[in-house]
Parts: sequence; C-alpha cells; structure tokens
Amino acid sequence: MSGLPVVLLPLGVDDDALDACLAALDAGTPAGTRVWLADDACAGPRGLAIIERWLAGTRLRADYSRRQRGIGEAAHLDEVLKACGDADVAVLAADAIPAPGWLEELAACFRRDAAVATATPWCNAGEAAAWPRIGEIEPMPADLGRLGRACAQLPPLYPELPSAIGHAVLIRGSARQRAGGLDASSYRSWYAALIDLSLRLSGLGWRNVLCERAFVARGGEGGPGDGDMEALASRWPDWHPRLAGFIMRDPLHRTRDQLQAALAGLEVPAQQQELFAQADDAAGTAESEA
Repeated sequence: MSGLPVVLLPLGVDDDALDACLAALDAGTPAGTRVWLADDACAGPRGLAIIERWLAGTRLRADYSRRQRGIGEAAHLDEVLKACGDADVAVLAADAIPAPGWLEELAACFRRDAAVATATPWCNAGEAAAWPRIGEIEPMPADLGRLGRACAQLPPLYPELPSAIGHAVLIRGSARQRAGGLDASSYRSWYAALIDLSLRLSGLGWRNVLCERAFVARGGEGGPGDGDMEALASRWPDWHPRLAGFIMRDPLHRTRDQLQAALAGLEVPAQQQELFAQADDAAGTAESEA
C-alpha cells in the first residue's frame, strides 16, 4: 500500500511468538504494505517453516533475508536500516502483537508533525508508554481490535517521551541518517541502541513522541545487553534520572485515563449484545407468564 512505511521485523528465537506476531501483522496491516523479515541467523527449523508458510499466504509485500552468521541485535538492525536508505521504517519486535490500524496511525503522526523523528505506540509492556499503568507489565489485552478502535478516538497530540521504545517504533529515515544511525559499536541490544539514537535525535532538535492513537501489545519488555547500561550511563549520565523523573511525574496519566474512558464507551461486542438481548427476552417471557 502506497504512503505507508516499511515494516521491519527482526526475528528472534521464540517460534510461537513469531507465529502469533505474523498472524497479527497480516490481520492488522493494510494489504500490500512492504514488510522485511530480517533474520540474524536466529530462526530454527520450525521458525523457518512458519516463515515459509506465512510468506506463501500473506497479503503483504513481504521479503525475507537471513545472515549466514549472526552479528548481534544492534549490529544487525543497523545493517538493515542502512539498507533502507532514507525510507521511514517501522521496527516491530518479533514477539509484538499489533492492533489493527497501528501502522496507519504511526504514519499519520509523521505527516502531521514534521519535527517527529520517532513515534511509539502504547503497549501493555511499554515502560514509559505503558497502558493502563506507566512502567508496569500488564497481561496481553483481551480484545486488541476494540482497544485499537478506542485509541483512534483520542486527539492526536503526540506528547513527548523520554525516548522511543522497542516494542514498536516508527523512525523517520532522514532524521536517522542525520543522526548517524545506530551506534552498533557501543551497544549490543536494540533496547540500548534505540535509547541512544533517540537522545541523539533529541539533541538535534527532533521529537520522540507517543502516538496515542495506536497500540501494539507484547508479552514482556525488551532489555539491554551486557554492558549496555554502563555505556548509556557513561554517554548520557542524566538518562536514568530523566526516565525516573518521567515515571514519577507521570505526565501521560490524563491521556491513559482518556483511553480507558474511550474503551469503556465503545459499544458492547455483538456477541455480548445478543446474550443481553436473550436475557431481556427471557425476563420479558417470565414477566408475562407471571
């Protein structure tokens, strides 16, 4: 589909999570969207079978690449992002479950605000972008479709985040190139390399924002590689205090409440409506018989 960014899915080792991610990606992303499955020699035989089956049946314009030998998460992502040139790229975690409309809303964020370099959706395990409670890991939402519709009711204000977050993030290609891309020589993990990139982008005057109109679920949070936190603290000594202050102040509290209210205000799913109607009919019959 024209007008939408490339979706980059760096593969992991969890076959079940990959299967669920690909199914949700296919169901919740417009047909024809370009998708790149990038394998740093991680997928095993079952994972390869899942990928082959999905590629044969997907509605998306998908490609798959596999390195002969792994080079590590941050280095691999830097390599793949460089191959995308100045294109905007949505990087999706291999265990993420995107709600319908996620990519369209991220793309709309970039169109509405040219100063945004990274746009991160809500997540049940999204640290500063977590919903319904900041900084907490909640279970996967039961009805992602309904939650996605609730997100789409929020006004597009795009509040600032301390940094982008790795469950899903849309990165503006021109901004990434200006910042020099990922620092794969200093960081091993996508988690830390993305924080570093976000802080460099912010220093250049770009914004790292929450796209409050999109939701991507995940089974758990990402994490740093060995030595990554020390490297971040050395380069950005104010990072941890800044993140802690953001979580304590919780400037997104009102926005999360708005999402909760929007979710509560949606119509009851049709199946439940039928159950309520049957209950009302039964009650009416009982009254008439009485």
